[in-house]
Formats: sequence, C-alpha cells, structure tokens
Amino acid sequence: MKKIVKYLIIIIFIIIAIILLINFYVKISTRSKILKETECNLENVDCILVLGAGIWGDKPSPMLEDRLLQAISLYNNKVAPKIIMSGDHGRKDYDEVNVMKQFAIDKGVPSEDIFMDHAGFSSYDSIYRAKEIFKVKKIVIVTQKYHLYRALYIAKQFDIEAYGVGADPRKYVGATYRELREILARDKDVVKCIFRPQPTYLGETIPVSGNGDVTNDK
Repeated sequence: MKKIVKYLIIIIFIIIAIILLINFYVKISTRSKILKETECNLENVDCILVLGAGIWGDKPSPMLEDRLLQAISLYNNKVAPKIIMSGDHGRKDYDEVNVMKQFAIDKGVPSEDIFMDHAGFSSYDSIYRAKEIFKVKKIVIVTQKYHLYRALYIAKQFDIEAYGVGADPRKYVGATYRELREILARDKDVVKCIFRPQPTYLGETIPVSGNGDVTNDK
C-alpha cells in the first residue's frame, strides 16, 4: 500500500511538472511578440483581432470594453485597416459580436471596416477561423496580457504572423483565479494545436480585405 501511495505521489508530481513546463514554454516562446501600442510600427497588417470576453446585457463587460478601446485606438493609429470582432453568438439571446461591433461604431469606426466572427467560441476557434475563414496572414491580437501568450501561441501554430497588445488599464475582479485557470488553458490548447481539431463551425471564406458588412446578421 505504501508503495502504491509513493508511486501515486510521484505520478502527481510528474503531471504537475509537465503542466508547469508547458505553461512556461508557451509564455517564453511568445513574450517577444507582445508589444506596447507605441511599438506597433508594423507594415501590411491585415487586421486587429479582438477576442470576446462576455457582455452584460447590451454592454461589453469591463474586460471586453478595455479590449475594444485598445483595438479602436490601434485602428485610429492606422496599425491595421480592419477589425475582427470574434466572440460567442451561439444563442439568439446572447450576442457578443454585435455588441462589440456597435461599441466600435459608436466610437467612430466605419461599419464596413468591422468584421464579426459569430462563432468565436474559444481562443482556438477564433484564431483557426481567422486563418481559414477570414484569410488573415498578419494580425495584431488584442486581449488582456495574461491571455495573449496563449492566443499568440495558437496563431504561431497556424503560421499566422501575430503580435499582441495587452488591454490592462485597470485591475479586474477574479484576476488571480483567471491567471491560475489560464495555466491549464495553455496546456489544453497546446494539445489542441498538435491534433488540430476543426472549430465548432467553419463555413464559406470571407476575406478580411473586403467589406465587413457581409458579416452583418441584422
């Protein structure tokens, strides 16, 4: 019995070590791609990709609002000519992407420059679809910094030239929990990038070089 307990403890330590090593690798392999807005002196960027982060009724959550404001600032500074709003619109009564697009329109971004990815149910799905549906090759991803490492890692595995700008102007409730959860999420997406399962939905191509209004559903 003692030997069994001993072996179980060893196995648990090995599993924890693997989880932490993968997490470390994801962070170390992508941190050079995280830029400040003032460092975004990039050329030929196809678009800015905003990853969804929940809505409260018809308003973006605080985290999502900060992502949107950062993306709009990058757009206004001509870092990229288009924005993809990628989020969860899997139910009729829950629509992140139209809320995201309307927020940007209210801030002066032309509707035709905003694409909506209605099936961005996860970071993996959003980036997979950015490559296969929207045909991006070079992007700037906007999300909170803790999330950027994973998003940039996924993009790298799909041969997208990706850079990240963090949207962290304030502290958020539950930040410690999200940081811990993100360790497992990074491990999960490393595995997904190895096996490359298709996202929940694919569909016809919608090149981001076109008019974003083709993604309107209202």
